[in-house]
Amino acid sequence: MPCHILLISVKPEYANKIFEERTKKVELRRVRTRVKTGDIVFVYVSSPKKTFLGFFEVDFVIEKLASKNELKELWKQVKDHAGIKRQDFYEYYKGASLAVGIYFINAKKFENPIELHRLKDKISYLRPPQSYRYLNEKEYETIMLLGGENLSTLTNN
Repeated sequence: MPCHILLISVKPEYANKIFEERTKKVELRRVRTRVKTGDIVFVYVSSPKKTFLGFFEVDFVIEKLASKNELKELWKQVKDHAGIKRQDFYEYYKGASLAVGIYFINAKKFENPIELHRLKDKISYLRPPQSYRYLNEKEYETIMLLGGENLSTLTNN
């Protein structure tokens, strides 16, 4: 099992770029996380979908201060992989003190995407986060199994 398992909320348009179009290879955040290479990130698609759609593996993480020069440098690095327009990128980081890019590999859509109400039958207390939330081993296993993943192939890596 990975060291850190993160659950993030993503707008439907960006989830589509990750799992369908496969044009998005970096997730942008305004807050530092503890994820590192090899960790797993689950993707919850926010309203109106309200579905746990899949997951990806962290390749590497870059962090920059959200200053004008640092954001310009970050934009150069992520512009072809973030699935966001330049204007929206700068708007997203307006007022932020930190800019984080989580590069990922092996994005996998669940065989059985999990609607929020279905997950709540198994983990009643789990609320999708505004930004992110760490998951424990039981939550990780429950989500993987509901999504149709074979745990034995994941835990033997």
